[in-house]
Amino acid sequence: MTDLERINEYVDTHREEMLETYRKVVLQESYHSDPEGVRKLGKMLKELFEEVGFKCTLTDVGTDESGDMLTGILGEDRPGKPIIFGGHMDTVHKHGSFPCQFEIDDEGKVRGPGVLDMKGGIVIALYACKALNEIGYDARPIKICFAPDEEKLHRNGNTADQFVEFCKGGEFMLNMETGLLGGDLCVSRKGKVEVALQVEGVSAHAGNDFEKGRNAIAELCRKVTDIQALTNLEAGTTVCVDVISGGTNFGAFPAHAEATFDVRATSVEEMQKAKRAIEEIANRTYIEGTTTTMEYQMEMLPFECTEGVMALYHKVHDICVEDGFGDFPFKHIGGSSDAAYAVIAGTPALCSCGIQGEWNHTIKEYAVLESLYTRTKQWANVVNRIK
Repeated sequence: MTDLERINEYVDTHREEMLETYRKVVLQESYHSDPEGVRKLGKMLKELFEEVGFKCTLTDVGTDESGDMLTGILGEDRPGKPIIFGGHMDTVHKHGSFPCQFEIDDEGKVRGPGVLDMKGGIVIALYACKALNEIGYDARPIKICFAPDEEKLHRNGNTADQFVEFCKGGEFMLNMETGLLGGDLCVSRKGKVEVALQVEGVSAHAGNDFEKGRNAIAELCRKVTDIQALTNLEAGTTVCVDVISGGTNFGAFPAHAEATFDVRATSVEEMQKAKRAIEEIANRTYIEGTTTTMEYQMEMLPFECTEGVMALYHKVHDICVEDGFGDFPFKHIGGSSDAAYAVIAGTPALCSCGIQGEWNHTIKEYAVLESLYTRTKQWANVVNRIK
């Protein structure tokens, strides 16, 4: 038998076991703002990967708001640069969001919190490594790196720095994020920064004391207009004011107003350019007597499409075509992911390598069960073929 035939046989004879593992991982809810739930999942996954032979570590990310980063290595003494399976353990779903925590319908669609984003991808990585063990793979070390707080963009933690450090010196990373229904492989993602502005003015009666008032809303609106104007579709930079509030009473100058902005860019350079421009606008004063403060609430840097990323894509694409897995096009995606930090570390990455489905981040989220098995075969084969 060829290696591919042995990989396929291993997966086919372990389908029930894979499904049961998938169910257990999903049932351990891990809402991003429930650090204890994320920690419990981290401990479960640590045990599962250690059973495969990984040396695993759970590391604090510097904030009590999040769980722990799970990293591990299999075959530490093997030659060659390591191959990395990456992603995250947390979900966007609060506990009890789904009427049923894990169900499979007659069409083979799986529903439950995080079935698609991205617990199915973690299970695929786990069983790809098991299949590689089965065929005696020993060409390279294999690493795993799963973040506890990706869904809130690593707010207040050092997860991004840990991700970069862990990915240095890798051959490539497969980020096991939400797989697209068509099987497209993601070669870039926009980065995102959430910016908050707060303006303080002077409250006064709008009729009797008009000249004494300093309108915080009016000051903020000038800034909103200028910040929105930073959108540059040609450069791939978008700015969207997404929440705004201010004022307390009719007939009075508002003493306070605030807004948040969703800022996205396709490159680190363009992101830094947008941030500098927003800082300049925040420091301007249009209405004398008002003051503005600004903070970055969350940030995820862009996953850039480098020459290394495209070279990796073509290798993977050709292997998948040759071995009958399909002809998968590449795609650029607007949402962010930790594939960014692998590329920043100098390790090329592909994203959207996980279980396939749609409607992630909603209660309509579902995953296609059969892709749990096909993608396990696909990625085990890719790792085995890239020597």
